[in-house]
Amino acid sequence: MRNTFLLSFVFMALVAPAASETLIIGQKDGKDIVTVRVGEATQSKQSLPIFPGISTKTAGAKGLSLLKVVIPPGGKAEAHTHKGYESAIYLLQGKVETRYGEHLEKSVVNVAGDFIFIPPDVPHQPVNLSDSEAAIAIVARNDGNEQEHVILYPTKK
Repeated sequence: MRNTFLLSFVFMALVAPAASETLIIGQKDGKDIVTVRVGEATQSKQSLPIFPGISTKTAGAKGLSLLKVVIPPGGKAEAHTHKGYESAIYLLQGKVETRYGEHLEKSVVNVAGDFIFIPPDVPHQPVNLSDSEAAIAIVARNDGNEQEHVILYPTKK
């Protein structure tokens, strides 16, 4: 049953509503199930389009967030860290190189279907390796206010 719920939620996260505004169904009182139907993307601190799904703001979540991230063709995020929080990513579509480490000197390439774990405070920068296809990922974090703890990471120009 737990797997069915997770799969149902992931499916719902992939299907954006026709309306441009986010629709929240249920009360954020800790007693109701809350459904978040996201309309248009917002811009993250990392300069990527995101579809905020579950968070403190949308669903009243206290210790987690779940969102959809899109890296446009040829695009990349600003280098950043998540101060004190872990990230788990499922790459739905695309091929992404993530540069990471103190000087972004390390690199890993992930493809659709990969699960990715980023420990707290690790500087990283995902780059879409395709010039024609968006990369799409579902991102979970043990932080209900996930954008509040994004710290942009200085890189050499």
